[in-house]
Amino acid sequence: MRLPTNSCSERQKEMQQAGDEGFEYRGQTVFESGIAGREVAAIMERDPDTPPVRRVFRLLATSKTSTMQKELREAGEAGFRLLGLTVSKTAFRGSEIVCILGKETE
Repeated sequence: MRLPTNSCSERQKEMQQAGDEGFEYRGQTVFESGIAGREVAAIMERDPDTPPVRRVFRLLATSKTSTMQKELREAGEAGFRLLGLTVSKTAFRGSEIVCILGKETE
């Protein structure tokens, strides 16, 4: 499952929907599309032979490293672990660090 989007909040929503269905985060990539320009796509996978494990995803995005450090610390204390990291360029804010975090739920 490929989840392309330019919006961090939309990507988190789509990843969470996939996590609710037992999909796991496998990676991410950036590609050029004719309509949206540069898109970040999260790569999700689910093994049909394994019972699904529900996961919770959180995306953090900022251009300030001090803000990211604080948000990563808080997420770690809540049981999240870092799954992926990219630096993206936005039309409005310039470069932005995007971290994808996840954890299993009970």
